[in-house]
Amino acid sequence: MAIDDDADLVRPWVEAVTFPVLLDREHLLTELYAISNVPTVVWIDEDGRIVRPNGVAFGTDLFKEFTGVEAGPHFDAIRRWVRSGDVPIGADEARTAVGDLSEDEVLARLHFRMAAHARRTGDEEAARRHFGRAGELAPYDWTIRRAALPLTGGDPFGQEFFDMYGAWQEAGSPYHGLPAQKS
Repeated sequence: MAIDDDADLVRPWVEAVTFPVLLDREHLLTELYAISNVPTVVWIDEDGRIVRPNGVAFGTDLFKEFTGVEAGPHFDAIRRWVRSGDVPIGADEARTAVGDLSEDEVLARLHFRMAAHARRTGDEEAARRHFGRAGELAPYDWTIRRAALPLTGGDPFGQEFFDMYGAWQEAGSPYHGLPAQKS
């Protein structure tokens, strides 16, 4: 699933992917699964049950130097799950591992959706106002803050991102989800 606003921005990242990729412009799934960072992975079994709630995981080691997270341990865990049914978290723990979004976080996501809609309809002033309010309400939610950067003329890999990342780290790296599996 990609939470970008433009499918053309997603294409280079999924060129070699052989399964469907959902474009969730409205960020509905990030709210449903309390996802506040990307990339995030949720394991859902063939019966539709969440067997591993959302957590940080990478498909490659492209960002390993920056994040300290390797793709290998997560891939190894997936292989164990597929081959033997071994999941890294029990069913009871999985149900409670990821807390609900706060009222401010839910409101921030609504402001983000209003901003994205306003932007698509050409109302740049309303978009700017709602993106700003969303960021105020959920300053450490990357599905809002970082996702808004390219929509507001910012660079999602630029200095503004690194400033936000530093503030996030200073705040204790708050996150809705399981921590990354490190080797």
